[in-house]
Amino acid sequence: MRVETIRIAGIEQAVSRIALGTWSMGGHLWGGADPEQASRTLRHALAVGINLIDTAPVYGFGLSEELIGKALRGVRHSAVIATKAGLQWDTGGIRRNATAQRIRKEVEDSLIRLGTDYIDLYQVHWPDPLVAQEETADELERLRREGKILAVGVSNYSSAQMDDFSQYTALATVQPPYNLFERAIDSDILPYAKQHSLVVLAYGPLCRGLLSGSMHSDTRFAGDDVRTLDPKFKAPRFEHYLAAVAALSSYARECHGKSVLALALRWVLDQGPTIALWGARRPEQLKGYEEAFGWHLTLEDLSHIDRILASTIKDPIGAEFLAPPKR
Repeated sequence: MRVETIRIAGIEQAVSRIALGTWSMGGHLWGGADPEQASRTLRHALAVGINLIDTAPVYGFGLSEELIGKALRGVRHSAVIATKAGLQWDTGGIRRNATAQRIRKEVEDSLIRLGTDYIDLYQVHWPDPLVAQEETADELERLRREGKILAVGVSNYSSAQMDDFSQYTALATVQPPYNLFERAIDSDILPYAKQHSLVVLAYGPLCRGLLSGSMHSDTRFAGDDVRTLDPKFKAPRFEHYLAAVAALSSYARECHGKSVLALALRWVLDQGPTIALWGARRPEQLKGYEEAFGWHLTLEDLSHIDRILASTIKDPIGAEFLAPPKR
């Protein structure tokens, strides 16, 4: 199956509509890192046509970027790298910081860790209410003109924040959480992206594994696993979401001959100018990605999916728990 691609303004190379998300590779909040598996996963992704790799300095506090840099030695030209700025960490935890000084330091550090002299897509990870949009955007525009970044994006921004930000530099992308269960962007960000020709990098398209179809009622999470913080994975909501996945799985299989994973990815891809960021730590976790390509959901499918969710999920909740504290 041929990989579907899309164009991001400012980047010459077309990018795959399924991208490799590397948060879990960094290990923090995912039970530790495995550098060898990470390298194999990155190389495998490129081999099967997934050329967009999304990361951030805060993923493992630099480790995810370092692993990507090592894995891409000799094949950097084959990959489109998207990373981020605007978060800092120390003994006090992770905090937002999108000052010009912080942005400049972060891009220089990321270039070293990634082993490259340019970053294809550079995104502000979270809006910083203590810093004027003009200051952040102006610095990114300077970096773009210097050739250190090719395109500018934002993550977790509202449409009003993007409107303000884009007065000072051209925006190419926005990255929000988006999946069958978390649809807050439908009323605001997604219409804005369509209107302004932005590509949406949807993170969490499988809702932290819920929509993979591999979880069951006695699945447990321990240690620093991010799902210990997600209300969806706690009773009684967990059972409700699992019931929804079971019903969606039956529908996908009976009506399309597909897995629920493929259905979840196709749903994201059918919503507009979207890319699904698929997080993986091992090559085998990318198995089945090709099932998402070459077909579409009908209006009848979408209506039936919504009825399934309405009948199974009694107390829906979004991805608000992911937001880092403001300074």
